[in-house]
Amino acid sequence: MNSLAARPAHPSSQPAQPAPAPRPAPRTGQGTALPAGTEPRGFALYVGLDEAAAATDGVSLNVIVDALRRTVAELSPRAETYATVALAPQQSGGRDIDVVRLALKEPGAVARAAADKPDHNRDLGVLVDISRKRVVIDGESAALTYKEFELLQYLVLREGRTIDRSELVDSLWQADDGDAPGVRTIDVHVRRLRSKLGRFEDIVRTVRGVGYRFDRHADVTIRYGAGAPSPDRF
Repeated sequence: MNSLAARPAHPSSQPAQPAPAPRPAPRTGQGTALPAGTEPRGFALYVGLDEAAAATDGVSLNVIVDALRRTVAELSPRAETYATVALAPQQSGGRDIDVVRLALKEPGAVARAAADKPDHNRDLGVLVDISRKRVVIDGESAALTYKEFELLQYLVLREGRTIDRSELVDSLWQADDGDAPGVRTIDVHVRRLRSKLGRFEDIVRTVRGVGYRFDRHADVTIRYGAGAPSPDRF
């Protein structure tokens, strides 16, 4: 055996290893980058179909829901599913899928419905403009401080989830911030935010003994900005 062939190559003769490529920013299913500080946690599939139309095809809504759940469980046993029926007034006009999305308060459908309202109604309610960092109440800009807006935005982007006080403090303030509140004094900041929301103060709900939550409200419009998805869609 040739001893030279068995020798390891000199380090200088080995090809240089390429530097690891930087990890791309998380993207949505459509290839659009997610808003900073967010991540996909699931998805919503809206189905426009009434019982009469389903019966014509020889099925029912329950049968379809069960079939979709089985498919999801087969693809990913760890997935959790939740189904709800969209109820709408009888003889509601428009496509079934649009009626369903609006009935279930899907953000895009709600925003479009608000834009289609007569001009004299457009200024009523609350506009939380994520893209421009502002809140407009009944047509007037609310004088929120930077931290007050960040607090509201944090809750809005996690709609329907109760956020405990410690998470709010840890996420919105640095440990060395001079004005960083404690778990108890975060309530003061929430109280100031609510006072500036006026008659809409209840959009920030208190979950006793736990923390705070933002729930979708008929008088609230969320604007995420051009091309930015809502936090519950990707």
